[in-house]
Amino acid sequence: MYKYETHLHTSPVSNCAKATVEESVRFYKDKGYDGIFVTNHFLDGNIGGDRSRPYAEQIHYYFSAFEEAEKLGRELGIKVFPGVEMTYLGTDFLVYGLYKDWYLAHPEIMSMKRTEELQFLMDSGALVIQAHPFREADYIDHIRLFPRHVHGVEIVNGERTDFENRMAKIYAQEYGLLVTAGTDNHKAGGAKQLAGMLSETPLNSVEDFIKAVREGTMEIFCEKQ
Repeated sequence: MYKYETHLHTSPVSNCAKATVEESVRFYKDKGYDGIFVTNHFLDGNIGGDRSRPYAEQIHYYFSAFEEAEKLGRELGIKVFPGVEMTYLGTDFLVYGLYKDWYLAHPEIMSMKRTEELQFLMDSGALVIQAHPFREADYIDHIRLFPRHVHGVEIVNGERTDFENRMAKIYAQEYGLLVTAGTDNHKAGGAKQLAGMLSETPLNSVEDFIKAVREGTMEIFCEKQ
């Protein structure tokens, strides 16, 4: 089976990440993974760098982590795919299938109402997954669910409790949503457990991943380190 990390943050683009791009890529290569998705916090979330810069400059900075990871991945022999994690008051959404040029062309997303933005992303060809929907933390005022404005739900998150993941699975089942799993890794080898997706065939593009998730041909895994 081919093994993939779908939810990964790197320093310094994700302000809360402890591991660099190089540390993260080398970690997953050493663990025998076939690919990773770099899903740093977007401009609406806990992104590092100067937030006063023009939108286009921030987008170039944001994708610099993926570009660095992709280059290193080619050298080491591990595939690296782009992704985005958008944030709304502590509620997060993983977005797959849109690339830097698309984000450069659509600065208007930063001023959209969240449900309008999610629909716009989906209409533009993205796969939108609500990450850890039942996460509880002191900075989250209340749990927010968007079942009509996402394709699916992350039902196993390596950083969340069994209870939170179980509730996410029930939610996905009851609403008939697609399901994914990911570590939400901010510290490479420092993560207590790893979660992700397995495939019987290799993924050569983000589109391959989206197709596999839609068809339900990938398996979810979670393992202690």
